[in-house]
Amino acid sequence: MALRLIFMGTPEFAVPTLLELVAHGHEIAAVYTRAAKPAGRGMKLQLSPVEVEARRLNIPVFTPTTLKTPEALEAFRAHDAEAAVVVAYGMILPRAILDAPKLGCFNLHASLLPRWRGAAPINRAIMEDDPRSGVRVMKMDAGLDTGDVAKIKAKQTLKITNATTAADLHDELAQLGADLMVRAMNALERKRLHFKKQSDVGLRYANKIDKAEARIDWNKPARAVLHHIHGLSPFPGAWCEVPIEDELVRVKILRCRTTSGSEAPGTLLDDGLRIACKDRAVRILELQRAGKQPMKAEEFLRGTPLRPPMRLS
Repeated sequence: MALRLIFMGTPEFAVPTLLELVAHGHEIAAVYTRAAKPAGRGMKLQLSPVEVEARRLNIPVFTPTTLKTPEALEAFRAHDAEAAVVVAYGMILPRAILDAPKLGCFNLHASLLPRWRGAAPINRAIMEDDPRSGVRVMKMDAGLDTGDVAKIKAKQTLKITNATTAADLHDELAQLGADLMVRAMNALERKRLHFKKQSDVGLRYANKIDKAEARIDWNKPARAVLHHIHGLSPFPGAWCEVPIEDELVRVKILRCRTTSGSEAPGTLLDDGLRIACKDRAVRILELQRAGKQPMKAEEFLRGTPLRPPMRLS
């Protein structure tokens, strides 16, 4: 016997969970997602990744601009869902919506709660040099990621290495989270889903990434520079300015590794994109010029050779 669910999600991160719920026989009565937005050079309306999949699966799609009106609540209740699954929906659910499904609303969050409640848990975990990250399913309440956490016997954590970027962790957690949510809904269906209250020990908030944070500070230690770069890769992308043909060109750094080297921070140490930091250095492995595609350092240097002792600002 399957559950009748409302699925609420928007970005690519939410797609694996939607697909897994469908594959395991749960009935998706409706998909709620954010409305299409203009994107690209032509500024054409672009459907959210979740809406694209929902339409492919012939699931009714709803894109309300608010859930706070009586009309929105009535429409939500009309789906007669037993529960709602929420994955990076991008809109706060008011209490009336949270209380509408008889079994509740359940959120998949990409962190090891209570660490990194909030908007950017994947980025912050890498930027702060956390040794691991993971996913949690919680029963939603009116707070910001404060709901009770589901007790499920399944893999919920992943190791973060010095090579892990936000894109890498995003993709791994999306798949891990899809499996976890399916297990949670299967347990809920059997009335065997149990919870524990979140502790406040280790609580951190993952504030939304501000564009001002993206500029690379070479005055920091090499390890901190590496995690700053990887935590913002590929979006919004940590950047610096490189002197190319007598002008400063903004370049996003997407991947790097720490290495030896000592000089004034920001100094190019060799012709292979090794940059001095406060201590040691980083070697750039992948980067992207404004308006260009990402490329390996070797490819970049073939077209734009750089020589020491150039300084990157």
